[in-house]
Amino acid sequence: MRCKWCNLKNDLYIDYHDKEWGTLTNDEHTLYEMFILETFQAGLSWECILNKRESFRKAYDNFDIDKVIKYDSKKIEELLNNKEIIRNKLKINASIKNSIIYKEIVNEYGSFYKYLTSYIKEIIYENDKTTNIVSDNISKDLIKRGMSFVGSTTIYSYLQAIGLINSHDKDCFKYKQSKVS
Repeated sequence: MRCKWCNLKNDLYIDYHDKEWGTLTNDEHTLYEMFILETFQAGLSWECILNKRESFRKAYDNFDIDKVIKYDSKKIEELLNNKEIIRNKLKINASIKNSIIYKEIVNEYGSFYKYLTSYIKEIIYENDKTTNIVSDNISKDLIKRGMSFVGSTTIYSYLQAIGLINSHDKDCFKYKQSKVS
C-alpha cells in the first residue's frame, strides 16, 4: 500500500514515491537538487515540479552548483524563455542567490547534510503537518542568511522529501524506522 496522496495515474509520481520521497539521503548533489526544486514548488504542486524535473535538470546544468552560482543575465534570460520549466523571474533569481548561500553553508559545515542535522538529530515521524519547530528554525536561519522562497512550509516539504521527516502513512510500505547517520 502507498501513501494516499500518491497519484496512481502518474508513473513518475509513483516512481518518486516508491524510490525517493522520504528515503533518507545524505548525497550532496541530491540534497542540492531537491532544495532548488522545492523552492520552485512554493505555491505550486509537487507533481507539477516533478513533471518538469528533467527539463529543470537540463536548464540548470544538471544542478551543478558551481555553474549555477555563476549564472549571468544572459543565462537568466534563457531560463525565463524556457517553456519547459517554471518561468518565474523571482524564483529564478532566488535560485541563483540561494545557491551562493547554500555553497557558503556547505563550506561552513562541511556539507549541507551536516547543516541540516545540526537541527535534527533523528528522523521525525509525523503526518498531517506542514511545519514544525525544526522547519521553523531552519527557515529562520536561511532567511537570516539571505535566502528567498524558504519559508517553513517549503523547508518542511524539503525535509520530508529527503527523509529527515518521515510522513509516509503508517500503512504505506515505505513507513519504517531508521536513524540519522
